Amino acid sequence: MHHIKEERSLGDLFADLSRETRTLLRQEMELAKTEISRKASQAGKASASLAIGGFIAYAGFLAIVAAIIIGLAALIPAWLSALIVGLVVVGIGYFFIQKGLNDLNPQELVPKQTIESLKETTTWAQDQI
Repeated sequence: MHHIKEERSLGDLFADLSRETRTLLRQEMELAKTEISRKASQAGKASASLAIGGFIAYAGFLAIVAAIIIGLAALIPAWLSALIVGLVVVGIGYFFIQKGLNDLNPQELVPKQTIESLKETTTWAQDQI
């Protein structure tokens, strides 16, 4: 029994490589879309919870600030009481704004899995050529 060895031309091999590379790149793009969508969805849900909690806490905070101003007004002039409390509140607010900005790390939104997979694909394609 003879085994017939199929010899493929260089053109056929490059055509296959090109087709497989396109398919692989399409799959990589789908992975990137899925990964980015998932991360964006998680960020959106977290942002909504932060906003709702922030609004509720803000209402309570305003009541506390008013009570502190009224309490201090019994000891010092009302305008000075309001100024002191206002400056303290602004300082605390600034601290939390800076913390929030630092926590929104842009690196976390990068589709790491997709980037790693693209690197592997590039290495594979270079090895095939």
